[in-house]
Amino acid sequence: MTALLVVFGGMLGAPARYLIDRAVSARLRSPMPWGTLTVNIVGSAMLGALIGAGAAGLVPAFAEIGFCGALTTFSTFGYETIRLVTGGAYHLAVGNVVISVAASLAAVSAAVSATQWLWT
Repeated sequence: MTALLVVFGGMLGAPARYLIDRAVSARLRSPMPWGTLTVNIVGSAMLGALIGAGAAGLVPAFAEIGFCGALTTFSTFGYETIRLVTGGAYHLAVGNVVISVAASLAAVSAAVSATQWLWT
């Protein structure tokens, strides 16, 4: 049952990632991968909120592992960073790494804290 919930969550998270990434990228039209950055920060915040709320039972399998796991994407982040480096956009590559890591960690931390504060 748990594995099926992970699959179903992923079936929703992966297309959400694609659609958000495409929408952001179409609006900003920049070599900087803003779409991937957006989904990683949003997914980190969602995961933090779920953790902060103390989701239990089968919810973590569906929402935390399935949906948030499929929504966020480390492989695309890595690929896009290397693409920036090979294209000579070193400043954008460094910015992508620093902003992605710092903002995602800040988002999950802030969401955990905010949700715990709201639930207690």
